[in-house]
Amino acid sequence: MKRVTGLGGVFFKCDDQKKMKEWYRKHLGIDSDKYGAMFEWRDTKTPKKKCYTVWSTFEKNTKYFAPSRKQFMFNYRVNNLKALLKVLRREGVKVIGEVEEYEFGKFGWIIDPEGNKIELWEPVDNKLKVKP
Repeated sequence: MKRVTGLGGVFFKCDDQKKMKEWYRKHLGIDSDKYGAMFEWRDTKTPKKKCYTVWSTFEKNTKYFAPSRKQFMFNYRVNNLKALLKVLRREGVKVIGEVEEYEFGKFGWIIDPEGNKIELWEPVDNKLKVKP
C-alpha cells in the first residue's frame, strides 16, 4: 500500500497572523488569503492533473493542532485515507478524531512518537481553487 504521496501543507502558529502574512508576501512572494496560499504543481505520472500544496498561518491559541503543543503541523497527501488509517492503527500508531470529509478531500490525524500532530489528506485536487 502506498502511504504518503507528497507534502500537502505546512501550517504554523504565530503571534500576529496579519504581520506574518505581510512579511512572507513582501519578502518571499507568498500571497495568502484567510486560508493561506496554495502552490500548484503537476503529478509526474499524470501531468494534466493539477495538484496543490497549502501554506497557512494559524493564530497562536488555535486548538486545531491539539493535542500537540507544537507550533507547527505538517499535512501529508495520501491516496486512500481510510485504508491507511486502518493499517496505522494495526501498527500501533495513535489515530485521533474521526475522518472528516469535505468537497476538497478527506482528512484524518495521527500523533508521532514526539507528540507532533500530523494531518493526512486524501485530496480532491480539482475542487481546490487557486487565486489567479
